[in-house]
Amino acid sequence: MKDDYGQLISSLAQANDKKIVMLVLDGLGDTDNDGQGTALQMARTPNMDQLAQKSALGMAHPVFPDITLGSGPGHIGLFGYDPVIYRIGRGVLSALGLDFNLRKEDVAARLNFCTLDYEGEVTDRRAGRISSEKNHELLEKIKKNLSINDDLEVFLETESEHRALLVLRGKDLDDKVGDTDPQQTGKKPLDPTRSPYYGSKTAKITRDIFDQVREILKDESPANMVLSRGFAQLPDWPSFHERYKLKPAAVAGYPMYCGIARLLGMEVFSKPKSPADIISETVKAMKEYDFVFTHFKDPDKTGENGDLQEKIKALEAMDEALPELTSNLPDVLIITGDHSTPAPLGAHSWHPVPILLKAPAIRGPFLESFDEITALRGELGMISSKEIMTLAMAHAGKLAKFGA
Repeated sequence: MKDDYGQLISSLAQANDKKIVMLVLDGLGDTDNDGQGTALQMARTPNMDQLAQKSALGMAHPVFPDITLGSGPGHIGLFGYDPVIYRIGRGVLSALGLDFNLRKEDVAARLNFCTLDYEGEVTDRRAGRISSEKNHELLEKIKKNLSINDDLEVFLETESEHRALLVLRGKDLDDKVGDTDPQQTGKKPLDPTRSPYYGSKTAKITRDIFDQVREILKDESPANMVLSRGFAQLPDWPSFHERYKLKPAAVAGYPMYCGIARLLGMEVFSKPKSPADIISETVKAMKEYDFVFTHFKDPDKTGENGDLQEKIKALEAMDEALPELTSNLPDVLIITGDHSTPAPLGAHSWHPVPILLKAPAIRGPFLESFDEITALRGELGMISSKEIMTLAMAHAGKLAKFGA
């Protein structure tokens, strides 16, 4: 599929010394929580609200109004790459996030340790979020007991907690492999060779590996199996610098988001975890880079856990850390999310996410707070996430005029 929009932006992009920061509060969007309001409305966020009073606000559909999407395409869209055109499986992002030396011919997949009951049905897709140490121990057990052909290499790496990476290396492999994660409990893992994947040599190899893994882990608890998703090979995409003429960096603590950054040619500047460290590292990165992608995972994690109060606390913690950034403001600051993760759903959803754009040449109206309801009245209106990056470029004077 041709990317006319991306090619146009690339032709107009021009370098200057202006700085852009994109602060992504993962899973930011919410629903009304049985009439209580969204997490942003309930959270005490005086610093974001103060920014809102001199910024442009709006809402963004991560892809289309009715599509629920993962964090991968959610971030791809935020960086101005149409996620319908630029599709990539989670495996490549996990591999690059771990700085694994992924080759073009490799096939990578994201794994979750899970819990199966005596009937083979999934009772916990994350195995109680086992520790990274336990994850590593289980992978070592699998590697020690796994039987594979001499012409195939199998790499297993711990990502974090229940998450792991699988990489297959050999001749004539492909990524036409079905996910085994049924995405819900009470279901058995899916067959990676099911239609339309039954003709794939790699799918058959994968099924054999997972059959062995189930036997190897049968006496373990709570992590007695793995689920897979996002089989993929390295794509050939235009880099962030090629598209925008920017020198980009990422401040991101989780491997997947480091992987997205590396896929687009961003330098991973640091991997902090706490809100204060995230903001402090962002301010440092601004001195060397003219675009900084800053990622904060906790709103998504708490939303997926169905914990509204913890999501509120996460938003408040980030707001409390913001003054260091607002006292060192970049020329353009974006605060938004990659998708919504409402606590009542305990999962990603299709709801649009709020946007805050602090930049020169803002028109208004200037509104009182940063939340989903107020943002609907903002200057930006309802846009697509892929337009946020180019709006930032325009406000930073980094897009030339189109046409005579």
